[in-house]
Amino acid sequence: MAVDKVGTRNGPTELIEKMKDLSTYRNIGIFAHVDAGKTTTTERILKLTGKIHKTGEVHDGEATTDFMDQEQERGITIQSAATSCEWDKHRMNIIDTPGHVDFTIEVYRSLKVLDGGVGVFCGSGGVEPQSETTWRYANDSEVARIIFVNKLDRIGADFYRVVQQVKDVLAANPLVMVLPIGIEDDFVGVVDLLTQKSWIWSDSNDPESYTIGEVPEDMLEKVAEWREKLIETAVEQDDDLLEAYLEGNEPSVEDLKRCIRKGTIALDFFPTYCGSAFKNKGVQNILNAVVDFLPNPTEVKPQPEIDLEGNETGGFAVVDPEKPLRALAFKIMDDRYGALTFTRIYSGTLKKGDNVVNTFTGKNERIGRIVEMHADSREELDYAQAGDIVALLGMKNTRTGHTLADADNPATLEPMVFPDPVISIAISPKDKAGTEKMGVALNKMVQEDPSFQVATDEDSGETLIKGMGELHLDIKVDILRRTHNVDVEMGKPQVAYRETITRKIEDTYTHKKQSGGSGQYGKIEYGIEPAEQNVGYEFESKVTGGNVPREYWSAIEKAFGSCMVEGTMAGYPLLDVKFTLLDGAFHAVDSSALAFEIATKAAYRQSIPKAGPQLLEPIMKVDVFTPEDNVGDVIGDLNRRRGMIKSQDAGPTGVRVKADAPLADMFGYIGHLRTLTSGRGQFSMEFSHYAPCPQNVADDVIKEAAERKAKK
Repeated sequence: MAVDKVGTRNGPTELIEKMKDLSTYRNIGIFAHVDAGKTTTTERILKLTGKIHKTGEVHDGEATTDFMDQEQERGITIQSAATSCEWDKHRMNIIDTPGHVDFTIEVYRSLKVLDGGVGVFCGSGGVEPQSETTWRYANDSEVARIIFVNKLDRIGADFYRVVQQVKDVLAANPLVMVLPIGIEDDFVGVVDLLTQKSWIWSDSNDPESYTIGEVPEDMLEKVAEWREKLIETAVEQDDDLLEAYLEGNEPSVEDLKRCIRKGTIALDFFPTYCGSAFKNKGVQNILNAVVDFLPNPTEVKPQPEIDLEGNETGGFAVVDPEKPLRALAFKIMDDRYGALTFTRIYSGTLKKGDNVVNTFTGKNERIGRIVEMHADSREELDYAQAGDIVALLGMKNTRTGHTLADADNPATLEPMVFPDPVISIAISPKDKAGTEKMGVALNKMVQEDPSFQVATDEDSGETLIKGMGELHLDIKVDILRRTHNVDVEMGKPQVAYRETITRKIEDTYTHKKQSGGSGQYGKIEYGIEPAEQNVGYEFESKVTGGNVPREYWSAIEKAFGSCMVEGTMAGYPLLDVKFTLLDGAFHAVDSSALAFEIATKAAYRQSIPKAGPQLLEPIMKVDVFTPEDNVGDVIGDLNRRRGMIKSQDAGPTGVRVKADAPLADMFGYIGHLRTLTSGRGQFSMEFSHYAPCPQNVADDVIKEAAERKAKK
């Protein structure tokens, strides 16, 4: 049973039984493309709910949830920020997520622990590339969403065009809940289709200065048309209401709300609103929709529990404070008070001083302090329960994706899977004194961001930092310099190439060693062939009759897999290979798992060069926005960068060009694009797939790898 306390917040407490009402909880995220207005929308929500008294603007570097120096200077969100507020007697835990593709990991891990979301789209930009990525993540996590078409006061804004794009590009079903009154400079408010009332805001910049009135005369026909569509879609959720509606009986507003809530939680459609967060218009409707239509923690599918091998056990973490503890650590953040572990509690209750088990490490953790976050400030709590999102202090061995569970009744929740980095650069401290400081700082940064990795180049001894793009690594170096006071020098960006094979071969290898004492013997006959794309490594044994005893198969499988971290062409990891053990021989005395392991590693070096090895390079999905006058220059430049143009879509304010281009040729592209378009061009880029390198590129990469090895 959950507990609450009587007395002062931090003084001696008398504990009484009292369960929080989870039906009034909403755990939501706000996500969208760069510059669609996520952070501004969050800021307006906090103002309306009384959490802050003065709204801070992103462009002034004063937004509450953009508290990093780098966020305030660049006007972008880099890390997700958590805050909480109340609206209409409902508690909202809100996470404002980044929009830039280099920080998609923040969106992914936030969506993993949320029950609902608000997808923000720009009224003129529409469904942009990052909108597609975050929408896909939300679909994968089965997160119910409402849509907010923002910036309707902008030139080129068109609510109905964005609604159509949601259908065409996202293959989603937007349920239009409001219609805009006016557009661009004339945008003044919205008509609520459910109540058939207009909401018109004044130009005082006070979000609470509005009037509710009748539908404007010139919109009556359009409102009737869209309201009919809304009702027809909603009543499909209830057979009795549908039948009554077909007989000419219109459902009540409360019945419609109930149907819309049911369909939203089932992901059948997405209630769609519009407004201008910057001008304080339309945000109340969003808050009302979050309360009315997004699920509380008990209304979403419970998280499946898995064993240590990753297999589902059939158990579920049911959202109930009285069940055994199940909590997922989804983000680590280091600040001036120490490491904060952001945690979503799925079941059970967590109290200060509790001992819990980390099911990933098997070690116990003691809960030091529990805090409720408001961006970078916090409020101390004595306990938290199922449905809460809190930060824990004092966790020593807990990392992103780890499960905290009841020590007497442990279970693991499905962990998070993070993408591999596609770019790396070498860094070194400017003075020897910075070496140790850099190591400590990088270790903290890796714990905070699982898509950021650090490695040592075996050939040169250099420290390599790896990430999702140039901006990602640029920010990391900036954090090193400013937050951790480590001044570093940067090398050239390096591409994360891969290797594969193109031919099937069969071969044999015998490892034989006899030099006093017991010898070593292992013979294998095997086939190596290309596997299906994205399989990685596949092993199969066709040995019959015991020529290679079964107890040695796993040693052979493991040995070949361990070799694949270094290809034979340029030392990059090998992808998509199938190894088939066909036959072999063993010696009753001299054979061992070690002997077969050595034989397999030698077979790898012997046979991969014969199997048509090929270098692969990362291909990026590039989405460029350019003014119409510069389209020819932009396409010509992408062609020179070995880009393959996929599509061109003309919009009201410019043209979107989609292309696939190799990462190696895209370094420094933003500066070049700005030059081509007189500063008006924008682009985003995310990893798409690996593809074979042209021979001339492969030759250069192999030559560079050989030179690095020679220097060693």
